[in-house]
Amino acid sequence: MEKKQQKKDAASDRSYQDLGAEKQTVKKSPDKFRVIKSAILIQRWYRRYVARLEMRRRCTWRIFQSIEYAGEHDHIKLNHFFDYLMDHITPKNKKDREFISRILSETDAMKQSKLEKALESTAVPVSYKGPRLGFPLTPDDAINVLEAFRNNQQLHPYYVLKLFEEVEHHLSQLPNINRISTCYSEEITVCGDLHGQIFDLFHIFYKNGLPSPQKLYVFNGDFVDRGPHSIEVLIIIFIFLLIYPKEVHLNRGNHEDYMINFRYGFTKEVTRKYKDHAHRLLTVIKNVFSSIPLATVIDRKVLVVHGGISDKTDLERLAKVERCKIPSVLTPKRRRTLDYTASEGSRPTRSGSTISIPQGGQKSVQEDSKSAGKSSGIQKISGPSSSLDSEDSSESTNDDDDDIEQVIDILWSDPDSKPGCTDNLERGGGCYFGPDVTDSFLQKHRLQFIIRSHECKPEGYEVDHNRKVITIFSASNYYSVGSNRGAYIKLGPDLIPHFVQFQTTKGVSRQLNITQRTSRVEESAYQILKEQLFAHRSELIAAFRGYDKKNIGLITVNDWAKAIESVLQLGLPWRMLRPHLILQLTNGKVDYKTWLRDIVTEEKSSIQERLQSSLLESIYRNLSNLETIFNLIDTDCSGFICLEEFNQIWKLFSSHMNIDISDDNIRDLARSIDFNKDGKIDFNEFLEAFRLVKQPASQ
Repeated sequence: MEKKQQKKDAASDRSYQDLGAEKQTVKKSPDKFRVIKSAILIQRWYRRYVARLEMRRRCTWRIFQSIEYAGEHDHIKLNHFFDYLMDHITPKNKKDREFISRILSETDAMKQSKLEKALESTAVPVSYKGPRLGFPLTPDDAINVLEAFRNNQQLHPYYVLKLFEEVEHHLSQLPNINRISTCYSEEITVCGDLHGQIFDLFHIFYKNGLPSPQKLYVFNGDFVDRGPHSIEVLIIIFIFLLIYPKEVHLNRGNHEDYMINFRYGFTKEVTRKYKDHAHRLLTVIKNVFSSIPLATVIDRKVLVVHGGISDKTDLERLAKVERCKIPSVLTPKRRRTLDYTASEGSRPTRSGSTISIPQGGQKSVQEDSKSAGKSSGIQKISGPSSSLDSEDSSESTNDDDDDIEQVIDILWSDPDSKPGCTDNLERGGGCYFGPDVTDSFLQKHRLQFIIRSHECKPEGYEVDHNRKVITIFSASNYYSVGSNRGAYIKLGPDLIPHFVQFQTTKGVSRQLNITQRTSRVEESAYQILKEQLFAHRSELIAAFRGYDKKNIGLITVNDWAKAIESVLQLGLPWRMLRPHLILQLTNGKVDYKTWLRDIVTEEKSSIQERLQSSLLESIYRNLSNLETIFNLIDTDCSGFICLEEFNQIWKLFSSHMNIDISDDNIRDLARSIDFNKDGKIDFNEFLEAFRLVKQPASQ
C-alpha cells in the first residue's frame, strides 16, 4: 500500500510540475510570437530592400548599355557615310575619291616599307632604363615586362615594333579557325573582353597562373579600347603568344579594327604614349589585327568566338575567308545597311540615318537595304557610274561582301531569347540570334555549346539558350567602379565550364557597403544620361513643344517620356527614371523649360571643365564623329592636318552634318582658324571651325 501511495504522490508531483511548466509557456508565448512576427517583418523589409536595389541596378545597367550601343550604332552610321561616298562620288570628284581611299586603305607594300624604315630608324639609347627584349623571347622577358608595367614603365618603341612584326608573321600563318585540345594540358582558360584594363589581366594571371605548357589560354577578342592600358595589354598577350605559340590562342574581336580604334581611344592612347612613333606603330598594329584568327574550336565540341553566329554562319566558309585582306569590316566594300524604319512588332530602331549630299541643291539620302533584290533607299547622284558599280567587278564584289558578312556576324552578333535571326539594330551591326538558330548551328557542326564575349554582364558571365551559349566578360568595373564583376572560364577534359569571378577594386570603393556602391554606380549612369540630354536639348525643346499645344511650358509625365524617347531613342523606362531626373513636378506636370535650363546650367559647367573648352551643343553631340574624322585625316598621327586636307574633310563633313558651306568659304575658314599661320590645324582649331559655322544658325 505504501508503494502505491508513493507512486500516486510521485505522479501528482509530476502533474504539478507539468502544470507549472505549461503556465510558464503560456506566459512566455506572447514574447515568442512577437519575436517571430518581428523576424517576418524584417525578412519582408529586407526582401523589399533587395528588390529595390535590384530594380535600381537594372535601370542603371539599361542606361549604360543603351548609351554604349547607341555610340556603336552612330559610329557604324558614320562608316555607312564613307561607304556612300566611295560608291557614289562621280568622276569629276575623283580627287575626293582618292583622298578617301588614301585615308581608309594602304597597300601591303606601303606597310612593309614603312615597317622596315621604322625598325632601321628606331634605335634603343644606352640611357633607356626600361625592360629589354631579346628575340626569340623567353619567359624571363615576359616576367620583366609584367614587372615594368606594374611600375608604370614603358617599353621602347623599337621592341614594340619588333614584337608586332614577329606576331604578325606568326598569326598570318595560322588558320582562320584554331583547333585545340584539352588532352595535352590540365585545363584551358577562356578570357573575355579586357578592353585595356591591365589590372584585370594581372588579377587573372595571379589567381589562375601564367600561360605555360600546362596552362592554355584563349583570349576572346577586344583587347583594346576604352581602358587606359590597351597597348600594354596587347604587348603582354603578344609576348606570351610568341613564347608559348601552342598554348596561347587569340580570337579577333570587333575592337580589333582600326576604324573602331579611332573612336574608342586606342589610337589616341598610342599617339599619346608613343608620339614620335605613333604612325608607324598604328600602321603595324592595323596589319596585326587583320591577321588574328576568327575563332577557336576546343575538342571539336566547343566553339569560342567573340560575338556570336547568325543563320548564315558557316564554319567551312569562314575557314576560307582571306581575313588578312579585311583590316576593317567597317570600311568601304561593306555593302550591308540596316533597315532603319521600324515595322510593327519589330525591335526599337534608331533614327538619324539620313545623309544629305549637297550637289547644286540639298538632296536627302535615306540609307536602307534589306536585300539586294529590293530597291535601295539610297538615291544615286546622277553621272557616270563608278568602277565599283560595273558589271565586271560585281561577281568579285559579291564574294567579298559574303566573306565580310560572315566576319561581321561572328564579331558583332548577340544572343536573344526570341527565335529566329534579326538585324541587331541597337548596335547597328551583326544580328540577334535565337535558341533555334543556336540549335541548328550546333547540330550542323556537331558542337555542344558556344562560348562568346562581346557583352558586359553584371556577374561577368551569363548562360543562355538552355546552357548552349555562354557569355564571358573579363573587364570588371567596365562602366563604372562597382558596375560589374569580371570572370573567366576554366575547361577540363570533361568540358564542364567552371566560372571564376573577380572584381579589382582600390581605395575607398573597398570600404563601401552594397547600398553605397549601388548609389555611386547609379550616380555615374545618370551623369552620362544628363550629358546626352544636354547634347540634344534643342531637339528636346522642339519635341516638348509638340505636346505643349497651349504653350504654357507644362506637359504631362507621359508626354515628357514620349518626347525624350522620340529624340534619344535609347529604349529606356523614362517614367521610372523620372524621379532621378526631375526632382519636383508642377501641379503633377513637368515644367520642361525650367528643367532643361537646369540641365544646361549643371551639365555645361561640368562638360566645359572636363573638355577645357566652351563647346556648343552641336559640337558636343557630334564630338566623337568629329574626332574620328580628324584622326582619319591625320594619317601621320602628328596631331595636325594641313589646310588642303582640311578643305577636303570639311567638304565631306559638311555634307554629312547638313551644313551648307561653299568651297571658298571653307578656304577662308581654314585660313581664319590657323591662328599661328603655320599652315596646319589641330583638333581644337577644327572644333573652332565647326563652332563658327554652326553658331549663326543657332542664334
